[in-house]
Amino acid sequence: MTQEPRRERRTVTARELADRFGVSPRTVLRMVAEERAAYEGRSRQRRNEIVELHWQGLKGHEIARELNVSAGLVSIRLKEARTAGMDLTRYTAAGQGGVQPDSDTRQVGR
Repeated sequence: MTQEPRRERRTVTARELADRFGVSPRTVLRMVAEERAAYEGRSRQRRNEIVELHWQGLKGHEIARELNVSAGLVSIRLKEARTAGMDLTRYTAAGQGGVQPDSDTRQVGR
């Protein structure tokens, strides 16, 4: 039985690795690419975190700083959530005013 290689995220570019090993960047991408399921899982988790932080009242640039992503990505993910029909009403802690969304409208993910 052949063991599937363990693939981790790269910390250098494909061009740098290609130059180091004397192969093309495409060869590097093919050999060390992150598995699609791993990428999608990480992306889904990040999307859920963006929505949760938005519900907590953080602004787009604050969410971006917190998650170390661009403000544009935050904006895109929130727009996608709204388009999917998700209630993105911000709320504060119970008893401090603000709107509490219904539990069934706060579902995160697709």
